[in-house]
Amino acid sequence: MSEADFLSSRDSMVAVAPPITERRQGGPPYTGPEAPDEHHVHLAAPAGRRLAVLTLTALGVVYGDIGTSPLYTMKEAFGAERGLAPSAVNVYGILSLVFWSIVLVVVVKYLIFILRADNHGEGGVLALLALVLQRQHRSNDRRRRKVFVILGVFGTALLFGDGIITPAISVLGAVEGVEIATPAFSHFVVPITIGILLMLFMVQRLGTAKVGRAFGPITLIWFLVIGTLGLIEILRAPRILAAMNPWYAGRFFSAHGFAGFVALGAVFLAVTGAEALYADMGHFGRRPIKLAFFTLVLPALMLNYFGQGALLLRRPDAVANPFYLLAPRWALYPLLLIATLAAIVASQALISGVFSLAQQAVQLGFSPRTTIVHTSAREHGQIYVPQINKLLMVGTLLIVAGFKSSSALGAAYGIAVTGTMSITTLLFAVVARTRWGWPKWRVVALAAFFFVFDFAFLGANAMKIVQGGWVPLAIALGVLALMTTWKVGRERLYDIMKSRSLPIELLLGEIERRPPPRVAGTAVFLTSDAEGASVVLLHHLKHNKALHEQVVLLSVKPADVPYVEGEDRVTVKPLGQGFFRVLVRSGFMETPNVPELLALGAEHGLRTKLMETSYYLGREQLIPVGAAKMAKWRKKLFVLMSRNSQSAAHFFGLPSNRVVELGAQIEF
Repeated sequence: MSEADFLSSRDSMVAVAPPITERRQGGPPYTGPEAPDEHHVHLAAPAGRRLAVLTLTALGVVYGDIGTSPLYTMKEAFGAERGLAPSAVNVYGILSLVFWSIVLVVVVKYLIFILRADNHGEGGVLALLALVLQRQHRSNDRRRRKVFVILGVFGTALLFGDGIITPAISVLGAVEGVEIATPAFSHFVVPITIGILLMLFMVQRLGTAKVGRAFGPITLIWFLVIGTLGLIEILRAPRILAAMNPWYAGRFFSAHGFAGFVALGAVFLAVTGAEALYADMGHFGRRPIKLAFFTLVLPALMLNYFGQGALLLRRPDAVANPFYLLAPRWALYPLLLIATLAAIVASQALISGVFSLAQQAVQLGFSPRTTIVHTSAREHGQIYVPQINKLLMVGTLLIVAGFKSSSALGAAYGIAVTGTMSITTLLFAVVARTRWGWPKWRVVALAAFFFVFDFAFLGANAMKIVQGGWVPLAIALGVLALMTTWKVGRERLYDIMKSRSLPIELLLGEIERRPPPRVAGTAVFLTSDAEGASVVLLHHLKHNKALHEQVVLLSVKPADVPYVEGEDRVTVKPLGQGFFRVLVRSGFMETPNVPELLALGAEHGLRTKLMETSYYLGREQLIPVGAAKMAKWRKKLFVLMSRNSQSAAHFFGLPSNRVVELGAQIEF
């Protein structure tokens, strides 16, 4: 583990604005063609052909999850284990609940309010947490700050669990159409699902842009097809549209009592993609996401749900699979193909969101360094994380093999998303109050309104913990343990390294009194301590008894915004005796390239020619027997994570033939 691993102290987040250094897949670092401000303006208010392309691409990434919910929502609501007969009262009641859940949760909560809480265009619970921490950092309330960090990290951990379950239930729900089309092939459902998921995870390396362009037209066809199927059935029984009246939802609860409340666990399946919608906002921007939803997604979903309801009133036996039985017999195989492709798209929404969360976790100090491949030269945030992709693939395949059907997975699905939704509501309320200056009464009223739905869905899904809801919770708790262990371990290690450092003034004074031999070139020492002398520098001077003509003490600090602008990215401070202090600020949605960033300091006198610059890193061997205030198991876990993190040289884009590593043992 290198000293560059401790990129910041616990309070080092700085509020600054966006950059643009990205790394091309399989190639050298480069600078994107658009200026940072232009990028955010384009995403915020695209127009014309660009708006059309972004809207279509957003269909293929953002709305896959919520768009395939009709595959299993009504089927799950009237499943045998719930004991709900497809009577008129029940059908109208469930449809009313689905309709108002989509309106109030997806439209009102997320599209109207939550999407406004973007961090320079980026969404998701970690981006929202960063907005909260900007204010909490200024107020210096450490206890409150710690609570928000734990909540935000737990919400992120829950989404990681959801990212494993969503591909499994979406593809299983689609492939189960085989049981309707050809019942004799029902035992092939699980093998087919596994094969499809394997291919999906293998194409992730192509990047969100290419995958989105391929999936966008598929999703467009999907929504047109499901809307048409629903409309045909509605025309046979237009009275079903009366279910939009919320009175039917109230009547349903009145008739079934507690059983009606439990049914919310199935109703929630209709809105599970809302949190992924927010997490993927940075890929396409707010306007294309809203345009796609109101012009196509919402009408198609409503038509299909109400069409399924009309079918159940006409044919109660269709409860076995109301989605596929909407189609005439001759259309079953084409519909099965389209549904399978759409389910693959649904999986993409969560996979892309998890990639973004993984990058944010690394940059905000909650995860070890990992390989992050930027797959687009034009759009920020379009990335591929190989290690996360492998973990998602293994987890998803195990889930499919273990649960074997979408009905069984329905018990595990939902608990993770409802938990994240509740945390999002709380963090949004803090942002609205502290950042936007909303009056307290408005914040409390709106948060209470959102919490009514959040807690109702959370409570209903909590009933399914024994049947499978424990799976996403176990995954989330495991991810939470990893993230908090890494964060706390880095802070403890930072304190140890700082205690071994020297004030830079003492070192410079000693060098002035007894100048060591100076050799030509520049030495760059990566250090987490932005004030003292680098421990690696002290070891180098102790053993080699010589210094380069120019010595750069470089610290990389994470900012709580996604990108950092040019002037704010690099700060150079001459210290005398040929020493320079360089501070690089890096947003949580970018991977800093140190050689490129150092080149920006040329106007301050820095000389960083490739063959004249050497980079010095520390490689510490951690021994978990020291005085750091951590449980022994957490120390061992932290050491294991440190050993498996990506090398600092690779992560920061350092030329491999110009890197020198100095080793030391540290009792941790």
